[in-house]
Amino acid sequence: MAVPEAGRPPPPLPGDHADGASPPLLSPLSTAAAPGGAPASPPNVDRSPSPRAERSPKATRPGEGTGGEVPPDPATLQIFRNLFSSVAEEMGVALIRSSYSPNIKERRDLSCALFDAQGRLVAQAAHIPVHLGAMAFSVAAAIERFRLAPGDVVVLNDPFLGGTHLPDITVVSPVFAPDGPTDTPAAFVASRAHHADVGGMVPGSMPQSTEIYQEGIIIPPVKIIDRGQLNEAVLEIICRNCRTPEERQGDLAAQLAAHRVGETRLHELMNKYGVAEVRRQMAALIDYAERLTRATIAAIPNGRYEFIDYLDDDGVTDQPIRIQVAVTVRGDELEVDFTGSDAQRRGCINAPLAVTSSATLYVVRCLSDERVPANQGCLNPVRLVAPLGSVVNATPPVGVCGGNTETSQRITDVLLGALAPVLPARIPAAGQGTANNLTYGGYDPFRERYYAYYETVGGGMGASAQRAGMSGAHVHMTNTQNTPAEALEFAFPVRIREYALRPGSGGAGRHRGGDGLRRAVEFLAPATVTLLTERRRFPPYGLEGGAPGAVGRNWLLRPDAEPRLLPGKGTVDVAAGDAVLVETPGGGGWGRPDG
Repeated sequence: MAVPEAGRPPPPLPGDHADGASPPLLSPLSTAAAPGGAPASPPNVDRSPSPRAERSPKATRPGEGTGGEVPPDPATLQIFRNLFSSVAEEMGVALIRSSYSPNIKERRDLSCALFDAQGRLVAQAAHIPVHLGAMAFSVAAAIERFRLAPGDVVVLNDPFLGGTHLPDITVVSPVFAPDGPTDTPAAFVASRAHHADVGGMVPGSMPQSTEIYQEGIIIPPVKIIDRGQLNEAVLEIICRNCRTPEERQGDLAAQLAAHRVGETRLHELMNKYGVAEVRRQMAALIDYAERLTRATIAAIPNGRYEFIDYLDDDGVTDQPIRIQVAVTVRGDELEVDFTGSDAQRRGCINAPLAVTSSATLYVVRCLSDERVPANQGCLNPVRLVAPLGSVVNATPPVGVCGGNTETSQRITDVLLGALAPVLPARIPAAGQGTANNLTYGGYDPFRERYYAYYETVGGGMGASAQRAGMSGAHVHMTNTQNTPAEALEFAFPVRIREYALRPGSGGAGRHRGGDGLRRAVEFLAPATVTLLTERRRFPPYGLEGGAPGAVGRNWLLRPDAEPRLLPGKGTVDVAAGDAVLVETPGGGGWGRPDG
């Protein structure tokens, strides 16, 4: 059965720098209102009732905020940096090894992090970028909702209270000092894991929704453990609203186990070094990250840099969605202004503020070198302007399941595109710009149970001034692994018919963009398949004369029928013997091919 070869459309709208009248420097910005009016905002957000609330207002200058004490010496600070990071890393290992689902155990769609007593990010494991920048919002929501006591654990997934999309369930645990006061936590540990199904209108909980209620169960901040006692009712409500309750229970238990590991390791540090010293080192590490980030920003020439790119559509209409940014550099501070981006849409590609903040943090981290710890200090010099009710700062009850995976990628693309002219040696061409979300589920007649699965598929990485783009990789906001064919075929009634690179899909250039992938999943029993993909219309841009990467394509392959081209976003029912082929985009090229 022949499948058409990849083609490349004429040059698209994306990649053009903004022209014409500049948008106003300031615009109304408010954190998305949560049910009941509580703001979904991390600790350093202005919560004033005025119509303008600025993300990360100017923080204390580096060196302040430690009580006027002498800052730790560099060697000690580096030791504690690694100690804090190791807590998050060990939590991640425990979660992976004890999880139930292939989505966490094999694909590793999870994140773990450590926060100080104020809920500021201190350290994180090398997990999913879109999770880690947003988790501070969820920690803040837990702090605001409850007066936490020893043995309490909070669970939530509400995207308008710091979540990313409903399948990403966050667990937050306070950590109290050993033999210390029980009214004030000394720190927090948190984990976020993508659960392969949390209910909703299709298996996998990534539907073509028009409101968030269609996407699955919404969990506001609630105690799943209260003073050491499991809240059976909360667990039962969550599992009863999912197609795969045993899997949900197993994965939640794995998150709770990871938190016990994190709490144990923090207690060991507090017993060895003292609570005051641990807290002092946390504050110093945040200050250190801020100093290095400010130095990175100060090395960028002052100015205002603009860029525009587009999402293909929202799945309801074929109208493109404009993402516009103006990055203003003033000394050692950065303003990121999304004024001019389209209003939130009826489809599910709307991004909550936490997702936009997370993508911004990711790009700021990319500008810095590896010496900079990934914590709240990286965002302190950054002011984020995202108009309320826009596609980058959505309000309830719009759908958001694709905003986390797809809009976050385009936010990253426009931020890097804006800075490319002034940092040509450091900014790569656009990568594939999509997670290529593929979800499917149904009844498994071989195992006599229902199943649901979700995966993302890698593609081409953009080329840079230094090298060609990597092929078949997860790019930017999706840092998961590829699910092994053996793991899928062992767990579900599917067969991986093809899994290969897509030759020639990377954009030409002095350095060529990475190639995308071809992944064909054959179904051995009837199933419902949902695709939520991007860059099927507007290809990833090249830089410095490099060509764009090829757009992606989705195909339905049926026995004794011609291949059928599927839209980028949609749901289709398949029969036994049918297959879905996902061809992922290539990365953009860098530099003119002739040099």
